Amino acid sequence: MPAIAAPLDSNFGTRVDQVVDRAIEQGRIVGAVILVARRGELLHGRAAGLADRESQKPLTLDAIFRLASVTKPIVATAALALVEAGVINLADPLAKFIPEFRPRLADGIEPIITLRQLLTHTAGLDYGFRQAADGPYRRARVSDGLDQPGLSMAANLERIASVPLSYAPGTGWGYSVAMDVLGEAMARAAGIALPQLVDRLVVEPLGMGDTGFVVRDRARLVTPYADGPDGAIAMGEHHLVPFGEGAISFSPGRTFDAASFASGGTGMNGTAGDVLKLLEALRRGGGTVVSARTAAAMTTDAIMGLDTTLPGWGWGLGFGILRDPVAAATPQNAGTWRWGGVYGHSWFVDPTLDLSVVALTNTAIAGMTGAFPDALRDAIYGRQA
Repeated sequence: MPAIAAPLDSNFGTRVDQVVDRAIEQGRIVGAVILVARRGELLHGRAAGLADRESQKPLTLDAIFRLASVTKPIVATAALALVEAGVINLADPLAKFIPEFRPRLADGIEPIITLRQLLTHTAGLDYGFRQAADGPYRRARVSDGLDQPGLSMAANLERIASVPLSYAPGTGWGYSVAMDVLGEAMARAAGIALPQLVDRLVVEPLGMGDTGFVVRDRARLVTPYADGPDGAIAMGEHHLVPFGEGAISFSPGRTFDAASFASGGTGMNGTAGDVLKLLEALRRGGGTVVSARTAAAMTTDAIMGLDTTLPGWGWGLGFGILRDPVAAATPQNAGTWRWGGVYGHSWFVDPTLDLSVVALTNTAIAGMTGAFPDALRDAIYGRQA
């Protein structure tokens, strides 16, 4: 399906607002910040709903969210900045940096895993939430980076390595804890903790002042909610949300526990405005953080010949890349890059239209996948609900 003609029609903002208002009225999400930019110009910016339903605190544009997997493109950008600086090479074996991490295949063979395979989720690793309740990651108590406050990186690496790899590295694709492992490799290579490294390489150069592995201003941190049988419910201290065959395990307080390992896949907090700064920097050719050549590599399908679990989508160096809009049933143009976060977020960049969209909500999982983000996307492209 072809995308909308440029520029966006004059009614797209009204359609977007209707989608957001309907989702809030129906109780599917509690609050959302929506930013739509074209060629760097903010065409639509709105904070709707509540940051905290119990106190009736309204959501604001500068609200801070637990970013979950919106962390991945930030850390991926830092990884590529390290490549450009000559600190790491994507062809480097992981064992060069984390020699004690030695995962094996089911037959006992210990394969070579490269940093590139970690970045592209082709290393043979997995996520516990993608497995059934009795799956190997769940039995080994591997953390997906969202729960188990106080768990160290060393302990989680040991748990991951205790489980056989799902496939030989480089032969398949599987969304996974790979970015957590990559983050540790980056930190060891640079000789600096991952949070400080990401600050230095990405956050500070782009002026993402509200984004980090720590919460910059707790007063602006939104309360997390989760899907319930009759609408969004407040998350508990330890909260399981059904997802696919398994469930996602959340511990919202993890972000305040300094002993928790810095999760390169899910551990950051930030604002919609800061996320937009990163997306726009990459769309424009890397900004002050990476070169135009590197930005192009990040936003190009890097796993040709391998299928992901999402029809029509490939994977770049940090996020999904649209191969076939028809197979993906989306109005977006081929070459669009996007991803989201399980705390309730979605974002995409359609480079054909110079269009960047960020939608952060405080409701897992409805804000990330399903009716709400699909309707939001379609409203922007003018597709009728």
